[in-house]
Amino acid sequence: MRQTVWPDIGPLAALFFKLGCLGFGGPAAHLALMEREIVQERRWLTPAEFLDLIGAANLIPGPNSTEVALYVGLRRAGWRGLLVAGAGFILPAVAMVLLCAWAYVRWGRLPPVEGVLRGVAPVVVALVAHALWSFARAAVRRVELGVIGAAAIAVRLAGVGEIPVLLGAGLLALAAARLPTGSVRLPSVELTSAAGLFLFFLKVGAFVYGSGYVLLAFLEGGLVQGGWLTERQLLDAVAVGQATPGPVFTTATFVGYLLAGTPGALAATAGIFLPAFVLVPLSARFIPRLEGAPAARAFLDGVNVGAVALMAVVLVRLARVGLATPGAIIVAAVALVLLLRRVNAAWLLAGAALLGLAAALR
Repeated sequence: MRQTVWPDIGPLAALFFKLGCLGFGGPAAHLALMEREIVQERRWLTPAEFLDLIGAANLIPGPNSTEVALYVGLRRAGWRGLLVAGAGFILPAVAMVLLCAWAYVRWGRLPPVEGVLRGVAPVVVALVAHALWSFARAAVRRVELGVIGAAAIAVRLAGVGEIPVLLGAGLLALAAARLPTGSVRLPSVELTSAAGLFLFFLKVGAFVYGSGYVLLAFLEGGLVQGGWLTERQLLDAVAVGQATPGPVFTTATFVGYLLAGTPGALAATAGIFLPAFVLVPLSARFIPRLEGAPAARAFLDGVNVGAVALMAVVLVRLARVGLATPGAIIVAAVALVLLLRRVNAAWLLAGAALLGLAAALR
């Protein structure tokens, strides 16, 4: 792996701070911005090298666009570059989301603020539906993977937890490929304090494959069904995570603030991003070898299908809350059409927020 040292720290910090402030639109938009800045403008990497980093990020759990930023930092300036790139990309979003969470707790029940949040809720549902369709097309590539996905939906609806669903889907895919299997059992985490939030989100960060949208399944199962958040609060948290630039995983910052104030927000943020900072440098050397291993590929195919199944279940539950009126259904349908036409999600959220504000002020 090519590495330079101090000369690249400044440019790395400036670039990823810029991307952290302007990176609206979710992981796909983040990667497009990075490709333009890193490959086309600065020529730090070739197109093939950049695609290799995306592939490596897809093979480990965690926020993909953040992991690509970490890989770029690691390649350009070693572990210092990894820390600088990660902090530059994550911290602007954390600060914005923390401010939004403070305002939500203080003024969230005032009619104008409620109007904004209700306005964007249907767009959030449309964003999840659009992402689900895209991921399902990529993940369900064989009949047996479709069967595994259907089974994953069924067992999730029966009350099985998110991690067993993901691991079970991976193991079934291994079995279908007639390869040796193993099993993992993880302890549950009690949410009682900032420390509990850190452990909960550490577990989430270590097991969320595929996209930040899969995070919704973990939050819905661990927090909504556990009685810590309402479905409306989850929708509002996702809306804030979408409306601000940077990683969607900063939704954890918002949730942490709701449950335990600033200490909870910082603990949740640290927990959800820590696995990426550990896994990226650990995986940088052996991921290229793993990509060609049939067992690893089969297991990850199953995990990806399981993640799609979790998203499908959450989408149904969120739609019950976010699409409660005919007007909300119309907004969601229009947003979905525009998303299919590649309109940036940030513009849709901004427009829906203005509509909701106007409705609240009438």
